[in-house]
Amino acid sequence: MFLNGLDKIDQKIITMLIGNARISYSDIAKEVAISRVAVKNRIEALEKKGIIEGYTTIIDPQMINGAISCYFAIEVRPDKLDETIRILEKNDTVTQIYRVTGRSKLHVHAIAGGNEEMNAFVSETIDRLPGLISVDTDIIISRIKDIKGIRL
Repeated sequence: MFLNGLDKIDQKIITMLIGNARISYSDIAKEVAISRVAVKNRIEALEKKGIIEGYTTIIDPQMINGAISCYFAIEVRPDKLDETIRILEKNDTVTQIYRVTGRSKLHVHAIAGGNEEMNAFVSETIDRLPGLISVDTDIIISRIKDIKGIRL
């Protein structure tokens, strides 16, 4: 497996946290057969190493009436890539930015409250990106499989 460096206990702890990030140290301790303090110490070590980046509440935008979720494949001139990234990072509509290989240099996910908000984002932000060569937009119509993080 690709998680070399993690022992079986850490793998089990991470698996349990992926299933329920709110699970108590005591419940984890019972399952992995170590003390609650040892579980706490292991989780803190995983956080300090950056293996566990954080804990969050995941909202399904499709369950919110009117919300629109889109992916954008954005190609910009290489000399404008950093500036484009800075603009997108500052925008609250943007939820994810990935630098990718191939013609599209950036893969961007955005969520808007409705058609008007998404239209404003496209016309005021995407269409005005410096050095924009091309943009392909995909509106998400249904979520079929969406795994957060990794699976052990």
